[in-house]
Amino acid sequence: MKFKAFLTENGVMLLERRFLPALDKLGKTCHLLLTKERVIFLHNLLNGDGIQCIAQFQKEVLFDDYRISSQNEDCIAFAVDLSLLQRAVRSSVSICSEFGAGGSPSNRLQIKLVKKLPPKCTQPMPYLTFETKGYKAAVIQDVPISKPLPRAQVLELRAALELAQELPPTLVQVPDLNQIQNYVDRMRHLGEMLNVSISKYGDLHLQISTALVSLGAEFRKLLVIGEKAQAPPEDENLSAETRHQRAIMRQDGQSVHVSVKHFAKSLQCNLTKPDCAFYGIAPEGASLTVIFQFFVPGTHQTDKSIGLHCRLPVLDPGTN
Repeated sequence: MKFKAFLTENGVMLLERRFLPALDKLGKTCHLLLTKERVIFLHNLLNGDGIQCIAQFQKEVLFDDYRISSQNEDCIAFAVDLSLLQRAVRSSVSICSEFGAGGSPSNRLQIKLVKKLPPKCTQPMPYLTFETKGYKAAVIQDVPISKPLPRAQVLELRAALELAQELPPTLVQVPDLNQIQNYVDRMRHLGEMLNVSISKYGDLHLQISTALVSLGAEFRKLLVIGEKAQAPPEDENLSAETRHQRAIMRQDGQSVHVSVKHFAKSLQCNLTKPDCAFYGIAPEGASLTVIFQFFVPGTHQTDKSIGLHCRLPVLDPGTN
């Protein structure tokens, strides 16, 4: 199997300043899936333990001269330490800048998959190598990775990816994630479980309850994508909790409990600078989905070349 590409200036900005810092806060390691058309970062899709996160890019967003080949339908997947990957990108960018400051031609950062023999080892190991060539010198940085996944696991990973991209029937848009972030920062010390309710009327309700106190926040009349309904006028003056209970009884709403830690982690995706986010609950309350949307710069059109979403596992409230 072979992989080689040159990181673009836009790719450097996206990875170094936005996506790698966010993904690193979600988990130390993740799988990197390279296909003929896309580059995909995947958290927890194979072990199913904890929050799942998927960040994917069309190859042109990150790379020039993208070349890949393998016996797995030109797909390569492996596990990588995100902090090491982030450090290598940042260091390579710094080296490129130093070379450029010396008056040399513009430098390109090449990334390729290689096997090398580590010190005191008899078996070669796989690495993701970053190579920066200057006017008089070349700097090479090796990021250790896992052995590329065999065909069966690559197929399993792609099947899990396809399943994870199924959208909930109702999604509500939250333009300002900072409001939700402020709420969670204030309330997270009160308990370990967060109740999330979503209605087809465009309402999102968050609540943390303990034996002594119950605190919540509500976001109303949000943009709804998918299945929607008109809120009954008689519910207008009721409390938020009562309105959501009535919506659930009418099958116009759903409610799930998730880990406060998982919910807070998902908000770290705000470091990628999305333009807005959508929340939705999978059928039968199987999971809570958060979809982050990016616009084409200077427009309000969705940038379909970049995708980012999380799936949070639900908890049994009886276990708290």
